[in-house]
Amino acid sequence: MNIPNHVALIPDGNRRWAKKRGLPSFVGHKKGAETLEKIIYEVISLNIPYFSFWGSSLDNITKRSKSEVNYLFNIFEEYFNKIADEEKIHKNKVRIEIIGKWKEYFPQSTINAMQKAIDVTKNYNNSLITFLMAYNGTDEIIDCFKNIKGEITEQKIKENLWTKNLPPVDFVIRTGCKDDPHNSAGFMMWDTAYSQLYFTNKFFPDFKEKEFRKALDDYSKRERRKGA
Repeated sequence: MNIPNHVALIPDGNRRWAKKRGLPSFVGHKKGAETLEKIIYEVISLNIPYFSFWGSSLDNITKRSKSEVNYLFNIFEEYFNKIADEEKIHKNKVRIEIIGKWKEYFPQSTINAMQKAIDVTKNYNNSLITFLMAYNGTDEIIDCFKNIKGEITEQKIKENLWTKNLPPVDFVIRTGCKDDPHNSAGFMMWDTAYSQLYFTNKFFPDFKEKEFRKALDDYSKRERRKGA
């Protein structure tokens, strides 16, 4: 299999998964977190060097009900505490990074758990898993241009992005939207300029290891021209 250097995953469909089953939305978010755990193990097993996961947009945090957002915060806190202690993360020297406005919008206990995952893995360099939290690509671009001094060049843009330490994204996977393929909030718009895209109708809680490998197999069969 031709493994991409950098895979980005947009997990869509947690709430629709729950609604389809007559369940409250928080159950969908919980199942989504369980699916992510399995996907990360698969990422490690396949030796994918860079994996980026859009854990929450800024709209997810600012425009949903307070009860749902608080539940998301609890899931994030639990999940990042678990990552910080996860044996597979440490055994395989996986570094954790988090970008976005999470420090501005998340409660302190959740921030502490996320920072812990960053701190205990900061010296690892076998692979990098990046979580985009309270992240919107439009905010990233606006912030980038505010920081650029003098002449604008491609190099200066990249150096001022939140994703400045990440290589270009080779493959973007979005779940829950094959019949409505789309991007949202300018997701990593600079880094995905030449990305291959993959859309599936599987809601994220159902996007298990088999589906992830199916997507990678699809990527393997493609010819990347990068505009040539």
